[in-house]
Amino acid sequence: MIIDCKSISKEIDAKTKEIIENLGFSPKLVAVTSNPDPSTVTYLNSMKKKAAKLGIEFDVMEGSNMEELVKVISKLASDDTVHGIFLTHPLPEGIDEFELTLRIPPEKDVEGRTPYNLGMLVYGKELFPPCTAEAAVRIMEHTTELKGKKVAVIGRSVTVGKPIAIMLLKKGRDATVTVCHSRTKDIKAVTLDSEVVVVAVGRAKFLKPDMVKEGTIVIDVGINVVDGKLIGDADPEIEKLASVTPVPGGVGRVTTSILMEHVAKAAERLSKR
Repeated sequence: MIIDCKSISKEIDAKTKEIIENLGFSPKLVAVTSNPDPSTVTYLNSMKKKAAKLGIEFDVMEGSNMEELVKVISKLASDDTVHGIFLTHPLPEGIDEFELTLRIPPEKDVEGRTPYNLGMLVYGKELFPPCTAEAAVRIMEHTTELKGKKVAVIGRSVTVGKPIAIMLLKKGRDATVTVCHSRTKDIKAVTLDSEVVVVAVGRAKFLKPDMVKEGTIVIDVGINVVDGKLIGDADPEIEKLASVTPVPGGVGRVTTSILMEHVAKAAERLSKR
């Protein structure tokens, strides 16, 4: 069965529009990039369309090297008309992504990638969690009661796997979480013992039907291009026995909506200063 992520996205968009209407002005989001590849350009174009629909100003600024990117981000950080800064990734070799995130003010870090916003998750303070991680958690909350549920998270990246695990452990959600990765022995045994499986490894069809039991909820975060088509990390055959988020149109759709919601909330907070 396919999980309806479109309706979740629409609910988030409606709340975002409401925030913007109450603001009385258009929030501004700026994407910072360096030598973007075709997939990044495509994503930026989709962000531009989404922002326009919601009443958010959107701009893109580029830097060809670390020095230029530092200057761009520093300028945006001090610009009161800019409410959200989005740093595209992956970035070219030689550019220190961590150093760049340190220069983004936490209140403008709408993608939730600064050490401050990531660290706040440990204390249960979700100012701006990483958008993809938040999307996965919201889909889970929309689909099931998480309290006491056994959840397997496959992947331990800084912006997906780790924050998802931390957010699921938060009091009020109270899930029991197991994080799996490339060194985990017998991942299949873990997933078969889980009621929810989040797969975020970047490998097409990694999660096979024999790795989940009937009735499992599968949150597929993967986006892989195979023969010109987008394929998730979960084998499509899993749909016959589990509830699965679609690829495309699943976690990615909700992620973009959450990013725009963060921009609106950032503008709301900054306007109250």
